[in-house]
Amino acid sequence: MKEVIATPNHSAEHGSSRHSTNQSATLSTIEGHEYYTGEASFAPIALHVGSPVIRPIDKGKMKSRSLETAREQAEQQMTLLRKQADLLMQQARKIEERLKLAEEVYGSDMGFEPVVGQTYHLYIRKNGQRALSMIGPDEWGGRSPFEAFAASVRLLGDKTWEAVAAKSDPAGEGLQLIQL
Repeated sequence: MKEVIATPNHSAEHGSSRHSTNQSATLSTIEGHEYYTGEASFAPIALHVGSPVIRPIDKGKMKSRSLETAREQAEQQMTLLRKQADLLMQQARKIEERLKLAEEVYGSDMGFEPVVGQTYHLYIRKNGQRALSMIGPDEWGGRSPFEAFAASVRLLGDKTWEAVAAKSDPAGEGLQLIQL
């Protein structure tokens, strides 16, 4: 291993010289020793005690750590994108459900124009025809003129409907709309 002796702003008198990136700086070899002459800020080694320490790096370690960090960052971003995609899919399913319900409600018999934000009640007549009513299932004075209650629905601003309440599922799995 050759010893490098740095001499700032002092030109070498003997030996061969190689030019570095700075045109005024050179590495000269004299009697088996390399000498740096040129601007101190471009020196390949520390020139005095106050100079920053220049340590060789382990390229394999550096590359390994960098790749590991890149993988972690990519995984975090992919996880975030998966969560966002799941949320978008849930929103798309809800929109599809509202559209299906809108098709069912608008396909029913209604004798009035529904108002946005109001709750209405969807019934099934004895002949199988659906009907939308302003009167809820528990508001009839006696017996309901309909065969079955299907759902209570609310008209949204985009003219789709959301189910507020539906008849109980006989299997005990909560509320569900009657399959119309």
